[in-house]
Amino acid sequence: MLLWFHMASDAHLRGLDLFKQHKYTEALPILEEVIKSEPPDSEGYRETAMLIGQSYFLLSQAPKAIPWLEKVPATNESSYMLGYAYYQTGDKEKAVASFAKLFGVGPQSAAAHLLTGEMLIKRQLEDAGAEEIRKALALNPRIPEAHYVLGEITMFRGRVADSIRELEQELAINPGFSMAWYRLGDAYVRQENWDVAIANLQRAVWLNKNFSGPYILLGKCYYKKRDFSNAERFLRQALGIDPKNYMATYLLGQTLIADGKTEEGRAVLKRSTVLRDTGSE
Repeated sequence: MLLWFHMASDAHLRGLDLFKQHKYTEALPILEEVIKSEPPDSEGYRETAMLIGQSYFLLSQAPKAIPWLEKVPATNESSYMLGYAYYQTGDKEKAVASFAKLFGVGPQSAAAHLLTGEMLIKRQLEDAGAEEIRKALALNPRIPEAHYVLGEITMFRGRVADSIRELEQELAINPGFSMAWYRLGDAYVRQENWDVAIANLQRAVWLNKNFSGPYILLGKCYYKKRDFSNAERFLRQALGIDPKNYMATYLLGQTLIADGKTEEGRAVLKRSTVLRDTGSE
């Protein structure tokens, strides 16, 4: 009996080691054999079931992952995987319930659908995410951040006017949300409506002075308006927050040259090239 237990433990450890090496295909047959000998109420069984479920999940085999993940106690990790796995197999209700459990909200709540939408968008499932967010708004038309996320999706797809409408609805609900003012300013930058963009970006700055994005766009707006003094000021503020930001550095170089500060501008542009080539944003 002790010899059998020792051999089973060795097999469990071998499967675990392969899992840690990301060799999921090799780990699975070992782990699936090991679990046959482990008592279902034991810690070893639960760990092995989790490893099997996670292996199938990481191999993008959701239908095989689900039965194993359902055998383990609910944890953040298992709820996260089950949420995506259920959605991939078309069980949207269970997906929402899993993400709701992950974030500690009611499974029938607007928050559950909003969070599900955001989690799906993070997996580049924008259409599915937008559907869930609209369900959240149907349950609670004033839920914060829902219109913001829809505004992000529409802007990403180049539908700037639709994005503006969504962001304005967000700000009517949530006027202290600096990122919504920033994105609204961004939308007007894309429309080259510099003055309206500046007003909204300034609001973003007043609400959050520690994010470089609005400063960079303010610099761009003032550069386009040929107000090089203000452009330089905001771009230097952006670089004070994010010294390795390529776009801020590049725009500052352009601004300095346009303002007659040619030598410094060229030096800054040279630095921007280094930042670009090293992958800084």
